[in-house]
Amino acid sequence: MLVHYTILSLRRIWRQRQVNLIRVSSLALGLASGLVIFLFVNYMFSFDRHHPHMERSYWVVTDIIRENTMQTDAAPRPLAEVLRRDYPFVESATRLETVFGRTIGVPDGKNGWAKKFNEARNVCFAEPQYFNHFLVKWISGNPKTALSSPNTIVLSERYARKYFDRADPVGRTLRLDNRVDLTVTGIIENPPANTQLRYDALISYTTIPDLEQSGAMQDWEGLQSMCFVLLREGSNPGQLAGTLDEIRKKNLSAEKAARFAYHMLPLPELNHERSGMAPRPVLYALIAVGLLLVLAACINYINLATAQALQRAREVGVRKVVGSNQFQLIRQFLFETAILTFFACAMSLVLTQMAMPLVNRTLAEQVDMLHPAISVLDLLHPESLKWFLILIAGIVILAGLYPAWVLSRFNPAKALAGQLTTQTVGGFNIRRTLITGQFVLSQLFLIIVLVITAQLRHMQKVDWGFSHERKLTVWLSPPNPVPYDQLRQSWLQLPGVESVTYGSDPPASPYNRPAPFSYHIASKPEPFETRLRAADEHYIAAFGLSVIEGRNFRPADTTAQEVLVNETLVRQLGVSPASSIVGKRMRIMDKDRMIVGVVKDFRSGDLHQSVLPVTLVNDLGHTTMAVLTLSPNFPKTTLKAIEQVWDETLPDRVYKADHLDDLLGSFLDMERLLAGFVQAFALIAMAMSCIGLYGLVTFMAEGRAKEIGVRRVLGARTQQLLWIFGREFGRLILIGFLVAAPLGWWLTGSWLQQYVHRITSSAWLIAATLGLTVLITLLTVLGHALKAAVESPVKYLRAQ
Repeated sequence: MLVHYTILSLRRIWRQRQVNLIRVSSLALGLASGLVIFLFVNYMFSFDRHHPHMERSYWVVTDIIRENTMQTDAAPRPLAEVLRRDYPFVESATRLETVFGRTIGVPDGKNGWAKKFNEARNVCFAEPQYFNHFLVKWISGNPKTALSSPNTIVLSERYARKYFDRADPVGRTLRLDNRVDLTVTGIIENPPANTQLRYDALISYTTIPDLEQSGAMQDWEGLQSMCFVLLREGSNPGQLAGTLDEIRKKNLSAEKAARFAYHMLPLPELNHERSGMAPRPVLYALIAVGLLLVLAACINYINLATAQALQRAREVGVRKVVGSNQFQLIRQFLFETAILTFFACAMSLVLTQMAMPLVNRTLAEQVDMLHPAISVLDLLHPESLKWFLILIAGIVILAGLYPAWVLSRFNPAKALAGQLTTQTVGGFNIRRTLITGQFVLSQLFLIIVLVITAQLRHMQKVDWGFSHERKLTVWLSPPNPVPYDQLRQSWLQLPGVESVTYGSDPPASPYNRPAPFSYHIASKPEPFETRLRAADEHYIAAFGLSVIEGRNFRPADTTAQEVLVNETLVRQLGVSPASSIVGKRMRIMDKDRMIVGVVKDFRSGDLHQSVLPVTLVNDLGHTTMAVLTLSPNFPKTTLKAIEQVWDETLPDRVYKADHLDDLLGSFLDMERLLAGFVQAFALIAMAMSCIGLYGLVTFMAEGRAKEIGVRRVLGARTQQLLWIFGREFGRLILIGFLVAAPLGWWLTGSWLQQYVHRITSSAWLIAATLGLTVLITLLTVLGHALKAAVESPVKYLRAQ
């Protein structure tokens, strides 16, 4: 019987290959969309799930409670040592400190460098306990002793090749910041792509005291390290929560303890909380979108299958006459659906794999992910394969059961006599509902696309309040100081360089942490905080900032006594007029300073925030970048000459430069990624809608064939016959629009609330959605409807 079903189904599929190709393509497109989303979400949920002891591993983080609660991913340096020393229920605790902007050099043995690298994000300071807590596979070296001594380093395979090519790295020397020699004591396998702990070089934690001031390792107010805790088997996690509160109160004064709150997060949440890349609500929303796209593909299949139902009436009648019962017919039609689903599944796997390079490249570029390698082969994992097979079975049942049930209910006498009508196969109501649902989905995506695109363009035109064109930022890697005057004078002599200034950040920066301060004679910090910028006397002119009260920094201020504040800070202090703040003192960064001027407001962060209080401190010692302003038509050789000056002045450091406009553009990376995703989903949803429309117009043409023939005989014009179709689709579009418009308005309005600098949801965006839907619908159904309208009425009347 199975062989019989297979032969009949394949013969039927081939005979109606055109419509079946559309059905398979639609199903494949929807399934491929769902698979791409599933593979992405599955990959994001797989982060840091490979470590041992996951059920008793925790990540300790800190909230800073001041004007607003600021969540961090760090903890005080002494915390891990106190936990493992004084609390028996803690099996282990380990600290990590990620390196940013450090120089690692490979000595050439001749007081020079064979190679130099500016390292960030992939290098960290780590304790020996790290290797017990996290899964690290060793190639050479002893994990118990590799990081037990100061000035040692463990490298991954790729970093070993990066530094030493193919030579044996163990026992070789690297130099950190031209201050400390590090001996390579071990080689480990490369970290997997799906980890937040993507470290290729681990420097012994005991190296830090030689690089910093005394007392830095016992600082309970600073938040420099990431702290991970492994509880003993059978320990209650609640003990750790209570202990963290106890330690905070014990090591900080009551006033300072009130400003901090320690929290414990399960290790599997590393990629979904704080510094993670994939918040769970976003992943759940993506799952919902994927299911909707698969559901839309199933709706199309149902529409196209029932649209062709009348063509199979005689086949069903004959089968019933020769003895087939309803269950056997349902089983055969479901089997046919399973074959089509198999073809759709094969096509979807090909489409999915074709999309994977783009997905992987986008994640690596936009989300700064380490070499993601998502592939359809991930579906072969037992858990993924189980869900995939359940999904396929669900599609077969969802897409095939209703058409099979409709076909199997045909009356054999009417079927053989040709007396079946569209009412026999369920009429229009179910199809209308399904197509309306597709209209809701496609119009909703269109509204979201238009709003996100408009917001993105609006943000690209924002006035930052300072000059940012033709600015080149050159990073001053630690340690400071550098020969500031020598560098500036050398650069200013180059053709195409107009000015040079030093600062800790540009006026707008992603590293925008607040700093407490007290004003005038206040003994306690103010109820709000300020954002700090270390700068020199050239900073104001270089960025085109305006001093509206007082004056700029004086070159003679070499003790960092002078500060400038912006209008917002003055306004929040309640000082009026603004000129009265000049000459007053403020305590910031544990030092009393003098306010010498007020700067006109400028944006200091991304466009989610309003203009914030900002303080500029005349402090070269805390600057981390040089900003060079280039002339409008600077020579092509200028950029190379700037690097040559750096290499001649600072031969031990790595030159690293970026254009400021690129840094400001990075504020919009997430919006661009979101816009790309939504545009792709909208395109797929519209394609699904078009295929569904094709099925409905086919069904209408067959169901109203006699009516069309009679109207044509009575003299109806082609335009009047087309109105039969236009009225039906216009009603469905309007119903879908009435549902999608308020839902889209609410969703986009809620999303826009996160931006201070935002557009307002306007009526033209909603109207444009309706217009685009009408246009796409017209282009989809016009050809088929016109063919039905101009067909000879004799054909229709004879068929009835």
